[in-house]
Amino acid sequence: MTISFEQSPSDPVVEFRNVSISFEQNHVLNDVSFRVFHGETCMILGPAGGGKSTLMKLANGLLRPDSGEIFIFGRALSSMTEQELYEMRAHVGMVFQESALFDSLSVRENVAYRLEEEHVPEAEIEERVVAALRFVELEQAIDKFPAELSGGMRRRVSIARAIISRPDLILYDSPTAGLDPITSTTIVDLVVKQRDVSQTTSLLITHRLQDAFTMATNRYNQESNQMEPLPAGETDSRVKFLVLHEGHIVFDGTTLELTHSTDPWLQAYLA
Repeated sequence: MTISFEQSPSDPVVEFRNVSISFEQNHVLNDVSFRVFHGETCMILGPAGGGKSTLMKLANGLLRPDSGEIFIFGRALSSMTEQELYEMRAHVGMVFQESALFDSLSVRENVAYRLEEEHVPEAEIEERVVAALRFVELEQAIDKFPAELSGGMRRRVSIARAIISRPDLILYDSPTAGLDPITSTTIVDLVVKQRDVSQTTSLLITHRLQDAFTMATNRYNQESNQMEPLPAGETDSRVKFLVLHEGHIVFDGTTLELTHSTDPWLQAYLA
């Protein structure tokens, strides 16, 4: 029986309640609680080893916490069967740090993979693959293989694969990691475009503060097909920040609240 993941727009898409997890006595996350609502982008920041990637795996049901509860689309992950988790993930797009493409499959086959698993008609698959690749401006690479692509191109294919199923939630695990500044800007522009065109809820890990603040201070203009900076002093109210340090949340709030924080640790981190 297929379960429903429909929600009221006022309910959180992602909610962590007092979540803790440890690996071999190493406390990775400690009593973490936060919520992300429809259409919001939650930027997850913090020093390396602070628990960011673990948090992302928990949100996708790939790990289970030692204590606490995680709700995705209003449903507790702990109460889901493996089949229900599989159905939940059909509503979630995932962009991995290293792209995680199948080397033996072409770009077309990589992007189509989830739709093939869902037995979508071939004609519809082809149409949606082309549309997804056009969105990330890689339509010309449809017949190439991952080994023929640059790092930035592989990351863009990964985004196309994540959005092809029209997900209700996208999880970005350091999508600009290891890329040069120019390529990183291209990826951030695509994330902003996806946010503004589809209004998709997302969690995004980044080690680059510049990427996070670019997302908060720019928008995508569909008429000109370009990024535009918001007026001076304005930030996108849908962008929220979650800062992790040694497994604890040290900040959860808006862009302006973060930049105006008087907390000494946060000031030093942002500097």
